[in-house]
Amino acid sequence: MPRRCYITSVGQFLPGEPVSNDQIEARLGQIGSKPSALRERVLRQNKIEQRYYAIDDQQRTVTSNARMAAEAVRAAIANSTVDLKDIDLLVAATSQGDLPLPGFASMVQGELQMPTCEIATLHGICASSVVALRHAALAVGSGEVKTAVCVASEFASRLLKASRFRAQGDGDEKRLPFETEFLRWMLSDGAGALLISDTPAPRGLSLEVESITLKSHAGRFPPCMFVGNKDEVHATPSVGWLDHLSYESASASGAINLHQTTALLNDVVRLCVNGVFELIEDGKIDPKGIDWWLTHYSSHLFREQAYELFVRGGLTIDQSRVFTNLYTTGNVGSASFPLMLGDLFRSGKLKPGERILGIVPESGRFLFGYVVLRVVGSEPHDTEMPHIATVSEPPDIKTSGAPIEESLVRQLASVWTDFESRLNQVPIVAKMYQHRMTLQDYRDLLFNLRQQVIDGSRWISRAASNVTREHFPIRSAFIGHSRDEHRDFEMIERDYVSVGGDVDVIRNGEKNVGSTALSEYILSRASRENPFDLIGAMFIIEGLGRRVAARWAEQIRLQLHLEPKQVSFLTYHSASDDVHFERLDAAVQSGVLTDKLVPEIVKAAKVVARLYVLQLEEIGNF
Repeated sequence: MPRRCYITSVGQFLPGEPVSNDQIEARLGQIGSKPSALRERVLRQNKIEQRYYAIDDQQRTVTSNARMAAEAVRAAIANSTVDLKDIDLLVAATSQGDLPLPGFASMVQGELQMPTCEIATLHGICASSVVALRHAALAVGSGEVKTAVCVASEFASRLLKASRFRAQGDGDEKRLPFETEFLRWMLSDGAGALLISDTPAPRGLSLEVESITLKSHAGRFPPCMFVGNKDEVHATPSVGWLDHLSYESASASGAINLHQTTALLNDVVRLCVNGVFELIEDGKIDPKGIDWWLTHYSSHLFREQAYELFVRGGLTIDQSRVFTNLYTTGNVGSASFPLMLGDLFRSGKLKPGERILGIVPESGRFLFGYVVLRVVGSEPHDTEMPHIATVSEPPDIKTSGAPIEESLVRQLASVWTDFESRLNQVPIVAKMYQHRMTLQDYRDLLFNLRQQVIDGSRWISRAASNVTREHFPIRSAFIGHSRDEHRDFEMIERDYVSVGGDVDVIRNGEKNVGSTALSEYILSRASRENPFDLIGAMFIIEGLGRRVAARWAEQIRLQLHLEPKQVSFLTYHSASDDVHFERLDAAVQSGVLTDKLVPEIVKAAKVVARLYVLQLEEIGNF
């Protein structure tokens, strides 16, 4: 690679529950009047115990290929410190998309509702995922893009369901050719995604891409795995399903059958092993320096054949260091490599400094991919494991014991529980608790908070000015609260600058739609006479300081390795809001509560809670 690049996160999507060997024929549908006589033989050879299908028991599609790919990308993003908007390049590989046109990457980007970026579609079979990784790694390694994601996804079961073959028989006793039917007991659906960056992940392990080699022998061999009628594919010139007069005649002739020329598979294994020997001779691989052999097999039978060929060549590989998920996931075509790599990455077996050799043969027309990865970073410690966001106890309002006050407190407690549950699902908050927060995320949070805090002292002052004479104690409390907070925005600015922000940027910032809605709502309520329903707004906003701010400050400080003074605003509010709550207690105990006012306070709390969540969801949007 021109520059170093790293796989920093992995993601996968496997549709539905695993399908056991006994369930395959029920899921794909039985061909003819009798169960398959071939099934047991093929399963005995491939040793696959379960696989996944994106069709149900009626052979109906339950999810699309593009959606499976999108879910795998989302999983990779969720395990990282970046967002979809940070991805510069999306590379998508598959043997067959949901539509003949447009390209698969376009469909995946659309499914993700992903911002504008560069894309590439790679069409092929098993090794196309390696081609996708190479494309992404070269783009990142060249410096043209900073972050890329490559995803490979397969939906083979649509080609294997019984309805595909009904027009091809001579009655109920019709049996498919071995080279078509045996694939029904081997292939699986699913998607795997790899996130590639120009820097390692800030914590935990990453995989440095040291080399990627691709070798195609299509000029020497005919197609081995293809969709088509064998006689037509090998004709001169080749004839495909589009050459038929109609789609119906193409289907009836087997031109849409998935076919494997099994007589060529021994050559596939031999050439794949020879490719490893060539890389050793060229000095590109040192077998003594390989700790994990990540090998894609379509069947256990080929694992045994490959081992024998390696031994004959003088290379004995410790089988405990050969990693495959074939037996639990099945042969997932192009998705097999990223799915295997993801399983190894998550297994806890990898140690910094170890090397992985990925070997990915493709029988389509003899394409082979070889990937060398080095494990970098550090093993996560318990303190680095993601924390699960929990709902804290509601901020406690002290009452005089009056039933109406206690009723209000109970209702506000219910509002708080719903509010914090929603809050924890906001992307920036979820990233915080999952230890995925970046310095930019923290700057974005401070940027957003400043715009809200400036308006905070304004609405408190306005509310105070609209309190009538008989409620002057409450007015005095409002004024004191406004005096305390009217310069809090300066603390936010200092924190922002201390983590690399530009003070002019934050001072000239605009409120997002959530912040705008929140400010306009509270200011409009504060403009009314005796706006005591804003007790509900104070309960939510000051409750955040009392119950949440300190927790956020500690999470941010630890995972971003900041000094305590760089989270001063959040830390300050966790302490100062105790004083503010004393004023809230006084307002509740002042005697202003009535049967009419209590539901108004609760409603104001609900509205402010919803709008506060909205403003955090809209961080970055103006």
